[in-house]
Amino acid sequence: MREFAVDRAGVKLAVRIDGADDPAAPTIVFAHALGTSMRIWDQTIADLPDGLRIVRFDLRGHGQSDAPDGPYAMGALVADAEAICDAAKMRDALFVGLSVGGMIGQGLAIKRLDLVRALVLSNTAAKIGNAQLWQDRIAIVKRDGMPALADAVLARWFSPAFLASPDVTPWREMLLATDPEGYTGVCAAIAGTDFYTPTSGLRLPTLGIAGSEDRATPPDLVRETVDLIPGSEFRLMRKTGHLPCVEHPSEYAAILTSFAEKTGHLR
Repeated sequence: MREFAVDRAGVKLAVRIDGADDPAAPTIVFAHALGTSMRIWDQTIADLPDGLRIVRFDLRGHGQSDAPDGPYAMGALVADAEAICDAAKMRDALFVGLSVGGMIGQGLAIKRLDLVRALVLSNTAAKIGNAQLWQDRIAIVKRDGMPALADAVLARWFSPAFLASPDVTPWREMLLATDPEGYTGVCAAIAGTDFYTPTSGLRLPTLGIAGSEDRATPPDLVRETVDLIPGSEFRLMRKTGHLPCVEHPSEYAAILTSFAEKTGHLR
């Protein structure tokens, strides 16, 4: 395991590499959701095959990364991911993006296809919500802080069974610990993003993953996006919400492993 920071235009971005620390090894890059951190991948990564180089990072304004003043633009989030990939000296990676991480994955594949060999668009879309929805959420956080939206966000994230269990506690704490400036900054980036046209021009192996109980990016929205890419696949995970890597990490890892094998990404 190796942890380091990448400085992009004065913003320090926290990065962690697990598994093989060899640029020639097959690489999977993970990008997390709004209001979380790279820790959402811990349990999934533990169930992946040996021999992989696993790169993950905290988005600006999240986890251990810097939280510059917002609002942020999606172009900046994509450029952050690009800088991290270049710093890790990687090429032809499998990019796994969840929620806004999936939007970043789309943007990175559009911009730098040399970096992305295959794409997993998990619980995401080419466009999520509308500008008013995000502006309303930004206003709540700026006025009342992160606790004011915690219950509503968790209800969109998790299945009813998980939400009612003690297992939800660390994820509530993670959301509440998110820097409000970082959270609202990324909200603004999502509000200004519509990738329908550029994503429809992508030609690379793509897998869409949705959760049957996801109230943030419902299955039909995920399917609509992956259907923009010819030859894409779609998997629906039952009894799970917006963060399937948290609710059912072993099943999620098995889906990723199968896709990696199918696309020739495992040795």
